[in-house]
Amino acid sequence: MLPTVDSVVQSVLAEYDQRAAREAQLVREGRAMRDELLLPVGPATGSLMNLLIKEAKAKRILEIGTSYGYSSVWLGEAAREVRGKVTTLEIHPGKAEYARQMWAKAGLTEFVECIVGDAQKTLATLEGPFDFVLMDLWKDLYVPCFELTYPKLAPGATIVADNMLFPEEHRPHALDYRNRVKSKPDMTSVLLHVGSGIEVSRFRSG
Repeated sequence: MLPTVDSVVQSVLAEYDQRAAREAQLVREGRAMRDELLLPVGPATGSLMNLLIKEAKAKRILEIGTSYGYSSVWLGEAAREVRGKVTTLEIHPGKAEYARQMWAKAGLTEFVECIVGDAQKTLATLEGPFDFVLMDLWKDLYVPCFELTYPKLAPGATIVADNMLFPEEHRPHALDYRNRVKSKPDMTSVLLHVGSGIEVSRFRSG
């Protein structure tokens, strides 16, 4: 069963998709700076996360790595349905402002809060617990951010980590993350060939 989103949210996602297509052409031409790219999780991963949140009624949602806010639209739309809230972390003020503008277009402003600053420092201050977590920042930060997030997981919480398979240069960091998650006795985890590859992990105990 695919999740359904309203036409306003669909139009915002379409705007993101159009930007991603333009940027893909710039990358092929060698005319793009990586840190300026949208680099979205894509509709397959976005819709899967949206469905997981709705089915689990996961109200306390954490996104580590806002970027330009694409994933936050999928998360925020799900949060609106389950009467939850997304807390998303981003280090670049300009990206956070762009994201806020897109959330406003989508009618999701009240369901998404962006905290600007270093993710590790912010995570140390957040209380939790969280029912759903998306990990999608620089890949060398996955393991330290997981260790900061792990004590704040609610029983039954789900963590989705993106870019486990692509780009291929990130696979060593992705493997480090997957091994660290699996080293916890109360975590179950599986790699799914969805989008750029996602690790979907569940916290079993309280």
